Amino acid sequence: MQNLLNFTYEELESYILSIGEAKFRAKQIFAPMHKGISPASLTNLSAKTKEKIFENAKYSLPRVRRKLVSAIDGTVKYLFELDDGNCVESVVMKYEHGTTICISSQIGCRMGCAFCASTIGGKVRDLEVCELLGQIIAAQNDLGERIDGIVMMGIGEPLDNYDNVVKFLRLVGHKEGLNIGYRHISLSTCGLVDKIYKLAEEDFQITLSISLHASSDEIRSKIMPVNKRWGVDELLDACKAYFDKTGRRISFEYTLIAGENDSEENALALAKKLNSKLRTKTSTMPIHVNLIPVNPVKERDFKKSGKAEIKKFAQVLEQKGIRATVRRTLGADINASCGQLRRDEMKKEQSIERE
Repeated sequence: MQNLLNFTYEELESYILSIGEAKFRAKQIFAPMHKGISPASLTNLSAKTKEKIFENAKYSLPRVRRKLVSAIDGTVKYLFELDDGNCVESVVMKYEHGTTICISSQIGCRMGCAFCASTIGGKVRDLEVCELLGQIIAAQNDLGERIDGIVMMGIGEPLDNYDNVVKFLRLVGHKEGLNIGYRHISLSTCGLVDKIYKLAEEDFQITLSISLHASSDEIRSKIMPVNKRWGVDELLDACKAYFDKTGRRISFEYTLIAGENDSEENALALAKKLNSKLRTKTSTMPIHVNLIPVNPVKERDFKKSGKAEIKKFAQVLEQKGIRATVRRTLGADINASCGQLRRDEMKKEQSIERE
């Protein structure tokens, strides 16, 4: 049974007409649904109309299964349960400029990045549009405040769920819906090159974040299997094409792993690669590298780089004309890194089943 939140405004109008109701009913229910209000609760709809709406459709939102609130900075981490019993994570972060939510795009992930907890156990399925929207709506309802920005950097690879993510982006910016501006949306990808070119043609004014984590194919292929399909040079060519088409800046995410990719030589190689591939006579593309100390994952042996190594890495990039920032850790006391809470819950369920 289709969830009403999967419909675009035009699709909702078509559905309303198909059940013998006037087109204006779509306007009556679209905005409330995106605020978390079911058509079943609306007083301006008759019981007969509601019966027809729900004969072949439903309205549901993710349910809060667990909620952790940081005593340090107010970061809120949700484990949301979906209609089929699967769970996904979302994290709400509060900044001076507003409130941003990091949402998941899949249940699990098949990309296999060695340092990420989200990929342990593989991919279960893609999230539907209603489940992407639902994370934001459910969090807003629980917090009682508006969410201003979205980061698609939770569990899963957004571009591996391309059609649903693109439809979600069209809906999330609708003036009668959540009405979140595209310039307040960031989408992170591990580097699905064909989909980056395709996304550029959609011409969304969103920020693209590239999980780079290495400048050489040798190192990147070791920690990111996707690099065996598309190498670093191919990925950076796609990034340049994306910038040339959209004019939107790209942020490069670089997870620092002690002894793997955090040396001064690694920093120099990264700077040389980015400058040579992205800065040409015809391009003024700004380059920003977001340095991320690796999050400890119980099932992995990776260690965080030391403060001195992180500082030196950033200095080298800056000296070579590349803006570098070190990501501020939010929700440190609630283990806000992606995939951990879902992983813990899965282990708990497996333990119960064995008993």
